[in-house]
Amino acid sequence: MKRILQLVMTRWLARTPIGMVILGIGWWFTRRRRGAAAGDRGKGSRRPGREGRGSYAGSSSRARR
Repeated sequence: MKRILQLVMTRWLARTPIGMVILGIGWWFTRRRRGAAAGDRGKGSRRPGREGRGSYAGSSSRARR
């Protein structure tokens, strides 16, 4: 039900230039809030998917440890 109401309200606001401004401000606030919540998780805990130690793609980094 919430999604349906959001859709109806978004379509209603998108009809006018002032409504588009309101939607843009709401989008910006939502994006900022989600970005702040993602920043709380800690950016330092992520590790890259690959280690670039090998001279070519077939080298194994396990043998060096």
